[in-house]
Amino acid sequence: MTQQITLALDWTPNTNHIGFYVAIGKGWYQAAGLEVVLRSPEEDNYQTTPAAKVVQGTAMLAIAPSESALSYYLHPTKPSLVAIAALAQRDTSAIVTLASSGIDRPAKLDGRRYASYNARFERAIVAQMIRNDGGKGEFDEIFPPKLGIWNTLLTGNADATWVFLPWEGVQARRAGITLNAFRLDDYGIPYGYTPVLLAHPLAVRKYADSLRAFLAATAEGYRFAVEHPTEAVELLIATANHPDLSDPAFVAESWHELAPALLTDDGRWGVMKSQRWWAFVEWIERRGMVVDRRGQPIPLAPDTYRELFTNELLIG
Repeated sequence: MTQQITLALDWTPNTNHIGFYVAIGKGWYQAAGLEVVLRSPEEDNYQTTPAAKVVQGTAMLAIAPSESALSYYLHPTKPSLVAIAALAQRDTSAIVTLASSGIDRPAKLDGRRYASYNARFERAIVAQMIRNDGGKGEFDEIFPPKLGIWNTLLTGNADATWVFLPWEGVQARRAGITLNAFRLDDYGIPYGYTPVLLAHPLAVRKYADSLRAFLAATAEGYRFAVEHPTEAVELLIATANHPDLSDPAFVAESWHELAPALLTDDGRWGVMKSQRWWAFVEWIERRGMVVDRRGQPIPLAPDTYRELFTNELLIG
């Protein structure tokens, strides 16, 4: 019997998702007895986050940043979610400003407008980056529609926002727009894996065999994309059939930027290191970011980070 796996994407189809679309196009999920459904957040204009869809039961998996796993772990009433694979081995995101703005370092973001995704730890992370660069960490947050956040920088409604450089960064470069990119690890912030695949712990137990098969086919999709970039880009464009992928040259350039971040040195996809999860969670707690809705600290056990991820479903 075919098992359906619904995956809530974090964004409209893009090169971050190429392994899924390659696996669909090649028939590898079908061969594994799986029917994989990819849901774009544009279905409801991002009214429901990918992780929330897992909690609600409308998706089995979600693509989200690693801090979403910690956020749900800390929630007093909602179930915890566990990361079962990392899409990338290194962070390809950055806080960016237009070079023409003169904001060429994080400290200059004090008093500026930041277009936010309204994620739980987002403001605190950005503020700490500013402080680590010698600023006060004081800025104005605006909350535009999530699928339009990048445009707020181009229209002048915001001075900075958080982007994936292999996508928006490439878009800017091809449009002749120079960006200042502030990477978190350059400013003393040990950011976690982003994005990751999140699952409900009950699904991990109930559908373990199906999820192993799904991750094995997905890993093959990403490895194929790294080894055969031209065909993989063609498969992504044809299989996703989305207007954001209408320019093959742009998609190819985006994938060229992203591909080196996808696999480990020995060619594996998805695996996560305990040290990286520990460093991120320990840093967030040490900086006083782990608080409840009243601002009161939430004490964490030393091994909390172990509850947030697992490599057990990855094969090879």
